[in-house]
Amino acid sequence: MIERIEDKEMKRSIARKVLEALHDWFGIDASREKYIDESADQIFVAAREGSEYVGFLCLKETGRETVELAVMGVLRAYHRSGIGKSLFEAARAIAREKGYLFMQVKTVRMGVYDDYDITNRFYQACGFKEFEVIPELWDKENPCQIYVMYLPK
Repeated sequence: MIERIEDKEMKRSIARKVLEALHDWFGIDASREKYIDESADQIFVAAREGSEYVGFLCLKETGRETVELAVMGVLRAYHRSGIGKSLFEAARAIAREKGYLFMQVKTVRMGVYDDYDITNRFYQACGFKEFEVIPELWDKENPCQIYVMYLPK
């Protein structure tokens, strides 16, 4: 079940649980803590299986007509089960409802790390298109791939 979460502490709690379990993607403590902290003030959707939250996605406004998929995580046991796609579809519907015309997401460029190649393929399967690579946005070992999507009304 996908639900929108409004309570700030619940957002932080869900984000912490999921991101701490995904060390391959969120192993840098300072970055992970920043995602957790910022999630409290962002559009937040979560996936629940029974009484357990198993994934979430946050959106943040980056321009009057643009929203960014800021952070997303699904517990590894639930990968490839459709939860990520469901979270994305819910977030895209919210973005359209709020009048955004574009959505963007940043990740590590394809071909650098196997785990991030999976992430790249997920975003492409959702309909994102390659926009730009900024090699030193983060650092040389992690070239930033930006994907974008038009959100027609």
